[in-house]
Amino acid sequence: MSSGTTEKEKEALKGGEFLLKQTSCADIFTPEDFTDEHRQIAETCEKFVLDEVVPRMDLVESMDLDTVKELMAKAGELGLLMIDAPEEFGGLALDKVTNMLASEKMSGAGSFTVVYSAHTGLGTLPLVYYGTKAQKEKYLEKIISGEWVGAYALTEPESGSDALAAKTTATLSQDGKHYILNGTKQFITNAGFAELITVFAKVDKEHFTAFLVERGYPGVSLGPEEKKMGIKGSSTRQVILDNAQVPVENLLGEVGKGHKIAFNILNMGRFKLGAATLGAAKQIIGVAAKYAAERKQFGKTIGSFGAIKEKLADMVSDAFMSEALVYRLAGMVDQRIATLDHSAEDYYVHYQKCIEEHAIECGVAKVFCSEALAAAVDQAVQIHGGYGFIAEYAVEKAYRDERINRIWEGTNEINRLLIPGLILRRSLKGELPLQSEAMKAFEGLMSPSMEEIDETRLYAKEKALIANLKTAFLIVAGAAAQKYMEKLGDEQEILMAAADMAIQTFALESAVLRAEKIHARSSDNKKKLLDAVVKAAAFSASEKHGSAARKAAFFAEEGDVQTMLLSGIRRNTRYDATGLLEAKRTLADTTLEQGKYIF
Repeated sequence: MSSGTTEKEKEALKGGEFLLKQTSCADIFTPEDFTDEHRQIAETCEKFVLDEVVPRMDLVESMDLDTVKELMAKAGELGLLMIDAPEEFGGLALDKVTNMLASEKMSGAGSFTVVYSAHTGLGTLPLVYYGTKAQKEKYLEKIISGEWVGAYALTEPESGSDALAAKTTATLSQDGKHYILNGTKQFITNAGFAELITVFAKVDKEHFTAFLVERGYPGVSLGPEEKKMGIKGSSTRQVILDNAQVPVENLLGEVGKGHKIAFNILNMGRFKLGAATLGAAKQIIGVAAKYAAERKQFGKTIGSFGAIKEKLADMVSDAFMSEALVYRLAGMVDQRIATLDHSAEDYYVHYQKCIEEHAIECGVAKVFCSEALAAAVDQAVQIHGGYGFIAEYAVEKAYRDERINRIWEGTNEINRLLIPGLILRRSLKGELPLQSEAMKAFEGLMSPSMEEIDETRLYAKEKALIANLKTAFLIVAGAAAQKYMEKLGDEQEILMAAADMAIQTFALESAVLRAEKIHARSSDNKKKLLDAVVKAAAFSASEKHGSAARKAAFFAEEGDVQTMLLSGIRRNTRYDATGLLEAKRTLADTTLEQGKYIF
């Protein structure tokens, strides 16, 4: 029996389609839609962090491996390691919303967050999605109980972002019972105590393939712990394979199909990282707000100064967009997965296609949320002044720990190249009508619409802006594609600018749709906050989108064509942000009053 595409699934928004279609707020999932089960998992995670991890944070940060293992076992007892695992093997098989909530709430656990995230994502999902029944029966219970910790070995010393250039080899032994692996894997999280490692190697130096490798296998050893800038309580070591003997039954998936495992698992890793950095951003907002409300300078608390208020308002605005896009994406993926036949033998084949369908949005989540956290932490240090540079204060560690998020799970540069690359690939395959929509956008440059905005409709200006931002993307992407054609992939500066346009569009649209959906059932005070955050978000997104679009136009064109593009960009990124100062002060004052993220 097949669990292939259904009519209902065909109606779901496809990957990248947000750039071409309008979405109703009724069709998106928001944090306000959490069920009791969702909230229960979130509360369990929060309680675990506060009761179990925080009291032992110093031990975790000093890499006391016994403590880390005890905490992993406790997380297993609470069911926090089995969210993705199938029920037939003792798992919970819960939805992606739950998955993202767990990732978000676990973000308060310092370096233990890294251990947890690497284990439940990269260390578990290859086995869940691609393992045989025998492999799951042998390993999965140990992994989801916390008895064993998992790791994922893809990166090599000379092939960081270019994973398929791996030099690690796998050769079948003469007796046909083992694959002999040789090579070195670099920067492997959890390596110091992981019992099961998903290792990628090239069979016969050619066929990129995944293997389940136990640390106790002959020929497997580890390099010393890396001395890192941040996340000091997590283990990061080389995995060295010197004629390592891996039983043939531990080949994961198919020979030569390791790239599918690597890339699909990375899609989920990027998505989960978006949720984790969202959680960290919420926490740092609280830290910054409480400090600003207490610290006095010139006879006043520094939170009373406009320069500080604007920083807090921007942090809240970015976090609101991050939160909206993470859970919107979770809902999009869950909508597709819900159409599958769970009992089908090929369930996980189609399950992975549901995630792969939204690889574009996974990249968007990774980039936007990690950079929102980076900005928040940087401003939190600035708010603390000199004290932000002192290890006694939480923001010093947060500043160091944050930096890795823009590097792992594919650097933000790589993700920026992937986003437009995948959009163009889908267009060439006929999955996205990008070319025809771009032509319409160009025609609109010659005869701009004179339709006035009906400002009696909720967020009419912002929704018009979103539609215009999509048009601007089509104009720029269409012009670049027409000029460079198949060589566009070599124009990385243009691709990265186009990615920023797509990222800001998805983030803003998610935020506006969320605010619109919950507005009617909100209190008057909450409505005021929603209106304020929408205005701040719209101004930020329009400025960043417009800057990226202009840069792309200057990169790609000159003369009359450039002038036409710039005119269209100027028209389509214009936003009337009257009342912006009041909106930002409203966000900041409420944040200072509550001492936390306010949504």
